[in-house]
Amino acid sequence: TKTGSCCNSGMQCRDCLTIGESVVVNLEHVCLNNQSHYSLDVIEFQSELCDTQSPFTDTIGMNEKSSLLPFTVTPNRKSTSPTSFRLTEKFILLLVFSAFITLCFGAIFFLPDSSKLLSGVFFRSSSVEAETRTGTVSDTSTGTGKDEKILAKIRKDHEKALIEAKDTLQKGPNEIKQDINSDKEKLALNGQGKGAKADSLPFVQYERPPGATGHEPADPDIKAKRAKIKEMMQFSWDNYKRYAWGSNELRPISKQGHSSNLFGSLKGATIVDALDTLYIMEMYDEFEAATEWVDRNLDFNMNAEISVFEVNIRFVGGLLSAYYLSGKEVFRRKAVELGEKLLPAFKTPTGVPWALLNLKSGIGRNWPWASGGSSILAEYGTLHLEFMHLGALSGRPVFAEKVMNIRKVLNRLDKPQGLYPNYLNPNSGQWGQHHVSVGGLGDSFYEYLLKAWLMSDKTDEEGKKLYYDALQAIEKNLIRKSSGGLTYIAEWKGGLLEHKMGHLTCFAGGMIALGTAYFYSFIHYQRSRLCHSMKLGPEAFRFDGGVEAIATRQNEKYFILRPEVIETYMYMWRLTHDPKYRQWGWEAVQALEKYCRVDGGYSGVRDVYANSPNHDDVQQSFYLAETLKYLYLLFSDDDHLPFEHWVFNTEAHPLPVIKKQNPEIANQLK
Repeated sequence: TKTGSCCNSGMQCRDCLTIGESVVVNLEHVCLNNQSHYSLDVIEFQSELCDTQSPFTDTIGMNEKSSLLPFTVTPNRKSTSPTSFRLTEKFILLLVFSAFITLCFGAIFFLPDSSKLLSGVFFRSSSVEAETRTGTVSDTSTGTGKDEKILAKIRKDHEKALIEAKDTLQKGPNEIKQDINSDKEKLALNGQGKGAKADSLPFVQYERPPGATGHEPADPDIKAKRAKIKEMMQFSWDNYKRYAWGSNELRPISKQGHSSNLFGSLKGATIVDALDTLYIMEMYDEFEAATEWVDRNLDFNMNAEISVFEVNIRFVGGLLSAYYLSGKEVFRRKAVELGEKLLPAFKTPTGVPWALLNLKSGIGRNWPWASGGSSILAEYGTLHLEFMHLGALSGRPVFAEKVMNIRKVLNRLDKPQGLYPNYLNPNSGQWGQHHVSVGGLGDSFYEYLLKAWLMSDKTDEEGKKLYYDALQAIEKNLIRKSSGGLTYIAEWKGGLLEHKMGHLTCFAGGMIALGTAYFYSFIHYQRSRLCHSMKLGPEAFRFDGGVEAIATRQNEKYFILRPEVIETYMYMWRLTHDPKYRQWGWEAVQALEKYCRVDGGYSGVRDVYANSPNHDDVQQSFYLAETLKYLYLLFSDDDHLPFEHWVFNTEAHPLPVIKKQNPEIANQLK
């Protein structure tokens, strides 16, 4: 019904219309554009804002209706059939909505990790629900942050799944089956969930091997010298505890913690590395403090990329040794837990492990500088001792299988001149650059061949043969004598000799002597004499260009508290009892005190030829684990960690020989 009056031509548009009896619509500056008939259901104005001059020539006529559908003011609509346009609009909206629903269902059921998308995004994860119940998710911004984290995790899991799928496609059926069995064993070890404790490990009757601790030497002079070495250990430990407790290493000059990229965000390298040294030197209060830290703070559940080699020899080796010396179950549990974390490194087409591993994602890679993305001989070849003991203490044969497979890969390869190149590609199973060294990149591989045989109570005949054949090739191709009569081991690059010997190679004197004591025919005393001539020797020294045993390059003149020379002295003393080795060891003690001791501990030096030392401000963890331990044993009696019962890993962590009369453990190690 109409109330008021119509606008005549030239009048203001300010009329009111009452529709029904309840709704009043104010029409202001709206012109009717000469529309003279209207639908009974909808009044739709062809509307434009009009000025005062717009003509209005019609009056409003409407049929009465008790209820009228809502009417719409639509700007500039050109359709002359409002009803048909609305049906089209509905149809378009229906199509858009159907397409959206189809896209959502396709994403849920066909994209990778769709189950996580379904639970984490549409139905919300349990962690978010729990936070909502407890009031931690309190506002919209927090919820948005959670969603972003969930989506980021979905993307990361998607990328990981693609990488794993690619690796799996490159494997043979037998390798895939082996991985499935390994995953099943891992689930069994972890029980019903995460964080399985020692009760998930099999029972092992602990028996301390003979010689875990010794007694005071009878000779007063030797006793005093051994006491001095213990004081050096006490000084090193006290300063680490005071200035860097929980860090990986100590900066003794700046008096703060230090960590290299070898450990990622893993902490406590010095604590774990020094455990057995503390026990051997009967520093029991310090050992208990270190044990408490390991139990409460040593955590492997972190997003950290670590060196598999360094973490194995320092952390796994240190934990195993501490367990065998003390019998404390926490060390067995932690060692097996860390060993489990390292297993994904072996997920390569050949089973030769990666050098670097992310402990959280299990994704591995090799050093970018290694030849053609290769793994390093001294790294993948220095896992055998620790993994065999992990298998015994966990009851899981997968540890032994992983390291025995490495031998199978090596046995299939041709060796140039019988030598083992330092680089092996884990994807192709072929050698990289033909560079052979008994020092860095190769050293401990040969050591572990011999010690695998010794640790098996001389039952690992394959390890013995591999060591013997390798040493024959080294003697033929690499061992040379200088013009001054010094015996050294050169390096071999593509058939050409480089007359350089690294400080790390100085361990070989002790290794060869140890092998000699059992089945080999010579001892290279001259090599020990060469390494003694260095006192605190450089990282590498050369025998060409008119020089003899001299570091000619600036980046080879540093000394970082390395133990290899002292290690050889200890072995040579035990096997010969020639007093010169103790004398040489004492000279090393005096040099360490004179050049490396500072107010906050012991530091390496940047140039061993400088008149006054320029310190590098790092007290390496292996200084406490190896250098001081070997010095202490050099001045101890032979029944302290006797060779017939103990084998030292390459970080000087003593591991017990698996005696043949112990069938339970011996069978697990086969």
